[in-house]
Amino acid sequence: MKEFGYRRALDVPGAVALLGADPEARCLGGGTNLVDLMKAGVERPGLLIDVRGLPLDGIEFTEDGGLRIGATVTNSDLAAHPDVRRRYPALAQAVLAGASGQLRNMATVGGNLLQRTRCGYFTNLARPCNKRVPGSGCPAIEGEHHNHAILGASAHCVAVHPSDMAVALAAFDAVVHYETADGPGELPFAEFYLPVGDTPHQETALPAGALITGITLPPLPVAAASRYRKVRERASYAFAIGSVAAALDVRDGVVRDVRLALGAVASRPWRALAAERVLIGKPAGADAFAAAADAELAAAEALPHNGYKVTLIRNLIVAQLTELAEETAR
Repeated sequence: MKEFGYRRALDVPGAVALLGADPEARCLGGGTNLVDLMKAGVERPGLLIDVRGLPLDGIEFTEDGGLRIGATVTNSDLAAHPDVRRRYPALAQAVLAGASGQLRNMATVGGNLLQRTRCGYFTNLARPCNKRVPGSGCPAIEGEHHNHAILGASAHCVAVHPSDMAVALAAFDAVVHYETADGPGELPFAEFYLPVGDTPHQETALPAGALITGITLPPLPVAAASRYRKVRERASYAFAIGSVAAALDVRDGVVRDVRLALGAVASRPWRALAAERVLIGKPAGADAFAAAADAELAAAEALPHNGYKVTLIRNLIVAQLTELAEETAR
């Protein structure tokens, strides 16, 4: 492991100053992903800035009735918070599906957003990887890719984003807030993660030296009727091979509002906008749900060994929307 410095940030301006002074610096929250990557030699920071002591561990209402979630809130505290469970249940369910209890106790919201792909080629220094070494190639395309992307990939990278939490945040139009030396800024979640394109090593739109300070969720009535469903290769803690965050508002048998986001299908949490457009104003039923899923997956480009994901995600969308529609009708 490369030798590195360690500094404990005492306040947000101090953390931002440390980040700005050293391009090789990284923020240390729970360390549940960063430390593993350092052990593997994938991440080699010159300085770790411990941000766990910053006053960013609260969850509170915003002026418009939404929620603000601080960047150092632990995943356990986020999932257990009564307002999250009541108003955005899919978010609480996604967090609980995302890791073991021990990891959730350490992992932070800000760190969860910035976790890296679990593609085996990315973490194997003996193999090329465009995300790790730009221009070196993507061996997953011809190699092991059964859990890789079917949407939004490119010839340069077919890895998927591993976060469960971020899938729910994508469905609920979250906004990421950050601080730089030039002052505060924000990014709508739809713009936070960059398309993979030919620069898969550039994963987010955060400015250089930015510190994530929190996330806001808008007041979203439909989110109260939401669920997160995840499929994995074993019932215990594991990353998804497909997931869906869904929220549905049905009145008089007609879909009035719907939110859908997919996980483990792309390099970023995938907002299913095409499916949402198909559903608005349609009768809530299996035929409409299947048509919506087909509309979203029309752009899917499967590799030789991950084509099963197209059927899996279609079935997940239909099953989750059907369950929500039945609950609404009770």
